[in-house]
Amino acid sequence: MADGNSPTTARIAGNPLHPLLASVPFTCFSGALLTDIAYWRTFNMQWANFSAWLLAVGLFVAVFAVIVGLIDFLADRRVRQLGLAWAYAGGNALALVLAIVNSFVHSRDAYTSVVPMGLILSALTVLIMLMTGWMGWDLVYRHRVIVVENRP
Repeated sequence: MADGNSPTTARIAGNPLHPLLASVPFTCFSGALLTDIAYWRTFNMQWANFSAWLLAVGLFVAVFAVIVGLIDFLADRRVRQLGLAWAYAGGNALALVLAIVNSFVHSRDAYTSVVPMGLILSALTVLIMLMTGWMGWDLVYRHRVIVVENRP
């Protein structure tokens, strides 16, 4: 965006909400991958329970992150013109769909909820979110999307 910053529309006290909210699902889905690995190695039922709860919390907060992200995406024509913004949105949508499917898979009995499908879905979700996180970084620092200028 050569013609300046693209300020965030969804903000509180001048700070953008999307990065704040988007970090929660990423943390929860990464935690679900770690607890899936712990279950796979130990077969302790509590790890499978942790995974199910982490997925549920991540999905709950992801709903708000999606709403706020859509507000920022739709509010500025310059953002919608960036191919990277579309790839970021599409990647996050794919990760969200995988997490929803993973949540349903984790609702089964412990062993069948984690090994192998839950573990694979958790790993794919985290991998996609790592890529979209990099895209989000690129959007902010290279394309100046949702940038808040330093205030005096």
